[in-house]
Amino acid sequence: QVQLIESGGGVVQAGGSLRLSCAASGRSFSTLSVGWFRQAPGQDREFVATITVSGGYTFYGDSVKGRFTISKDNANNIAYLQMDSLKPEDTAIYYCAADARVVAGATESNYDYWGQGTQVTVAS
Repeated sequence: QVQLIESGGGVVQAGGSLRLSCAASGRSFSTLSVGWFRQAPGQDREFVATITVSGGYTFYGDSVKGRFTISKDNANNIAYLQMDSLKPEDTAIYYCAADARVVAGATESNYDYWGQGTQVTVAS
């Protein structure tokens, strides 16, 4: 049983930064790949970032590459999404997801465990 609890969402001015956190219980992040996805009203869910089980490999969606950074603190079972240079189009509900695959990748259906989501609003 894996439970993911997200925090850190809120309202931020365009150009600012925000860090989202995802705390895991039931299984250590040392044995899970982690991904972040987002969804705006009326739009499809979009891949944001992922990190492998070891934490040694990360990759990002094209729309956030160079601005967002995913990381894992396996000792404390917390994953992060650092968001810099935020734009109004980044406004969405952000979801943390995890899976036992060594490399879960950008495919939503690969992830078995999901957080509740946290709202990020970027004001212009």
